[in-house]
Amino acid sequence: MSIVDDLRSLDTSDPGRWPLPIRVATVAIAFVLVATAGIWYFVIQEEVPLLERAQQDEVDLRAQFEDRQRKAANFDAYRAQLAEIERDFGAMLRQLPGKTEVPNLLVDISQTGLGAGLEEQLFQPTGEIQKDFYAELPIRLRYTGSYHELGNFVSGIAALPRIVTLHDISIRPLNDTAPDELSLEVTAKTYRYLDEEATEE
Repeated sequence: MSIVDDLRSLDTSDPGRWPLPIRVATVAIAFVLVATAGIWYFVIQEEVPLLERAQQDEVDLRAQFEDRQRKAANFDAYRAQLAEIERDFGAMLRQLPGKTEVPNLLVDISQTGLGAGLEEQLFQPTGEIQKDFYAELPIRLRYTGSYHELGNFVSGIAALPRIVTLHDISIRPLNDTAPDELSLEVTAKTYRYLDEEATEE
């Protein structure tokens, strides 16, 4: 009689009469199934979130590594770029007037208007306004003159060795009888780097 025939002839309602090897095999298979189910339920299932978190951490760390590797590969280029930015920043700082140079700059702005042929109606510095790392020095101006004289004034301001910007520009005819005569109202602003005070003291 073969093993297959032995298995077919087993009475499932009376496992106590099964041959010893079949009973041992059945108990072993049942034990393996129960142990596998227990390991899955009590061990593996609790560790799955940890595994998923570790896999996500691996993805994040790999992305960080690739980003840092890319930055490290471009480190010399970044260093050269930083040096260039520092040179440009230093050049721009030199274009800002120092505290002692502000009166001379005010004279330069006034002289630029007069040199362009304009008639000065108002020249009013409004006081220093402190920002994060610089101070803003606004000056309210009103000039009268021709269109070309106004253009020469704006070009002269742009040619000054210090940074001066023009804001709130308003150009109107001076009156109806002289349409070529214009009135220019503008706020000129120059800037001062605040760290300069610390270096001067």
